[in-house]
Amino acid sequence: MLTLTIGNKNYSSWSLRPWIAMRMAGVSFEERLIPFHDLAAWARFRTAHPSGLVPLLEDGNAEVWDSLAIVEYLAETHPAIWPGDRTARAFARSAAAEMHAGFTALRSTCGMNCGVRARIRDMPAAVTRDLARLSALWSTGIDRFSGPFLAGSRFTAADAFFCPVAFRIQTYGLDLPDPAAAAYVARLLDVPGMRAWYDAALAETFRDPPHEAELVDLAVLLQDLRAQPSE
Repeated sequence: MLTLTIGNKNYSSWSLRPWIAMRMAGVSFEERLIPFHDLAAWARFRTAHPSGLVPLLEDGNAEVWDSLAIVEYLAETHPAIWPGDRTARAFARSAAAEMHAGFTALRSTCGMNCGVRARIRDMPAAVTRDLARLSALWSTGIDRFSGPFLAGSRFTAADAFFCPVAFRIQTYGLDLPDPAAAAYVARLLDVPGMRAWYDAALAETFRDPPHEAELVDLAVLLQDLRAQPSE
């Protein structure tokens, strides 16, 4: 049985990528979540796994600790991870790699915090440029491969890599210049795996101080939909 170790669902964008890819491709796996605040669990994890990084996929003696490496590893035995058509697969891999390495302004400015709604006080120009590029990329893929997903009729790893962005857009109410791109975000948020992740994120009562401080520094908090911490 495959085991995927992840961090808190409200915050861990890197964990979401392989989790949703596996869930939507029908790959069976055991989920192991290590809460950010469980320092003893993290110490044990780092002793057993020197990278200390999540997500981590374990398959027998094999360990894979990078989200892009994980989906490529899975694709060797689960072809549904990527599109079946070679041209669509090339586009999907390129789009996922661009997300993996790029869009740093959006990712660093707007941390993933699924359970809140906020308004950014002063939108950085670099974030606006990232949103424009995302909008163009998504619209290109949907138009070229006839949608409704990025590289064709079904959800693949390409879509999985943009799922954390969909949550960011929902959290901060970010505007996209192309209606087709906005519709794509709504589509991602509505797939069963994303609804399941979101529900679990809302149920988490832990608050990570660095993530919460980043949110307050950047934006005005409009709504907190998360379960409240117990007294």
